[in-house]
Amino acid sequence: MSATIASLRESLCSETIPLPIRFRALFSLKHLAVQNKGTADSLSAIDAIAAAFASPSALLKHELAYCLGQTGSDAAIPHLTQVLEDLQEDPMCRHEAAEALGALGNAQSLGVLQKYLHREGEDVSVKETCEIAIDRIEWENSEERKQEKLRQSDFASVDPAPPMPEEDEKQTVETLEKKLLDTSLPLFKRYRAMFALRDLASPPDLPTAVPAILALAKGLKDESALFRHEIAFVFGQLSHPASIPALTEALSNLDEVSMVRHEAAEALGSLGDEEGVEETLLKFLHDKEKVVRESVIVALDMAEFEQSGQAEYALIPEVASKAS
Repeated sequence: MSATIASLRESLCSETIPLPIRFRALFSLKHLAVQNKGTADSLSAIDAIAAAFASPSALLKHELAYCLGQTGSDAAIPHLTQVLEDLQEDPMCRHEAAEALGALGNAQSLGVLQKYLHREGEDVSVKETCEIAIDRIEWENSEERKQEKLRQSDFASVDPAPPMPEEDEKQTVETLEKKLLDTSLPLFKRYRAMFALRDLASPPDLPTAVPAILALAKGLKDESALFRHEIAFVFGQLSHPASIPALTEALSNLDEVSMVRHEAAEALGSLGDEEGVEETLLKFLHDKEKVVRESVIVALDMAEFEQSGQAEYALIPEVASKAS
């Protein structure tokens, strides 16, 4: 294991180090896992990320699972499967592990995902995530995928669902909004509309950007907490000021589930240089929900970074210099 990975692992796994620094160590390890894919360093970085599942922080563990899903490496599958199978684990972490298995797209995960989709008494967000992950893996390995023409996205993330294919009629904000809000459609299809709308909102000066944001914001009223949390995540990716009112409302609603509120807080963190955002976040620094409090701490760190104009939030300087 390289000295850099060993040092990052130590920071990530230490409960005495402030959460924002642990998040930066995590994103740096993910970067190393992706950059060095197929090497011993990549495997060491994946093992280092997985070692932090011993943490009591649900927020951190859910982020670990997300990052493992973004590595594109099958070496992450056993770690993620173990989290999904641990019924004592926070459902937010188990859902993220299922989503990450979907992102990795390996058909060997279908069995475990089917198991928890159909498990008696399973948390609804875990069930819904398993449903979407199964559909994503089946799509990933299908002939249909090879035929589809997907619009080039500005986002490098591996998403729970691909955007709607371009040949699905002329995509307008209106047609995509209809699909987004149509609860008779499978979640996977609705997610495809969600990510197509995201892509119509980037770059932010596109004429479709604000209408797409307003269409997405309607999804924050959906019955599914999983769906609402994904809308907040997309808003965090877009960092568009037009999403601030909807995100502020979601975070401020104390009856909203913490899975959605914490995602809204982190999304606001990506908009930290916009007027009033930092003040909003500060109001929830002592929230009753631990995952919201921790998200606000991370979001305020992101907000400070946004105002500082540094190049890359995710990377600590040593890794950033090697990445450039």
